[in-house]
Parts: sequence; structure tokens; C-alpha cells
Amino acid sequence: MAVQVWCLSFRQPYAGLVLDGVKTVESRWRPLLAALESQTLAVHIARRDWDGDEWQAVLSGPLGLTPPQIQALLQSGERFGRGVVAGLVDVGGTWQCPPSLQGAELQELERSAALIGLQEKHLTRLSNPRWLKAPLSARGGRDLWTVEIPAELLP
Repeated sequence: MAVQVWCLSFRQPYAGLVLDGVKTVESRWRPLLAALESQTLAVHIARRDWDGDEWQAVLSGPLGLTPPQIQALLQSGERFGRGVVAGLVDVGGTWQCPPSLQGAELQELERSAALIGLQEKHLTRLSNPRWLKAPLSARGGRDLWTVEIPAELLP
């Protein structure tokens, strides 16, 4: 038996940060996840890294993580390698970040997204992250696609 779920590819380190519960807000330039509210999303780990290192500034700055803590998080995120469906996360509401947002409210969102410059992006809450029991090899896709996860891999 298998479960069919929507899947989205995340580049590292964001895939690992989502599955380890550090990143609880996903940001996109369009409301890609809005239709999946209250559903489960499979997290695919892309083969490529995220371009840019603003995530490091957020982890070491607002989140206050030490270099060893950051290294441990990165290693945790690589436990299944790349090019695999690695876990599941529940999708919450999606909203557009106002261009005028600033101060503590913006900083809190940036901490939750592990990213800076969220104004005008579509933000989606992610919760209840869980790693699969083993990775499921899968080709990544653009945007959303569906994946069949064998029941024995479900957490």
C-alpha cells in the first residue's frame, strides 16, 4: 500500500531546515501552496544548493545559533542525501507579506522563513515536520507534483 501526496522540491539547506522544524514559513513569489492548506506535503531534497547564504545570517543572527549548532543542523539535513523525498510537513494558510511590513513582525517572519527580504512574497505556514523512515529516490520537478510513498516509509 502507498499514499499519494503532493510534493515540492526544496534546495539545501532549506529542505533540512523544514524537516528539522527550524523553517516554519515557506516563501514563494506566487501562492504555490495556497490550494494545499490543511493537507500534507512531501518534501523533496533537490540536488542543488540554494544560491546565496542569507540563511546563515538568519541562523547565526536572529536565531542565535552557534557555528557548531548550524553545522549539526546542516548534517542532519543531509542524512538522506540528495534527489530523494525525505519527509512530510503539514501545510497551513498562505498570505502575501505586505510591502510595508517592518520591525519586530518582519523579523519574526524572517526567523521563521530563515530568509530575509520577504516583502510582497507569498508566505505559507508549515508545521508538524517528520522525516520518513528511509529516503525515497525521486526525480525533482518544477512546482508541485505527486509522489507515491510506500506505507512502510511513513513515520
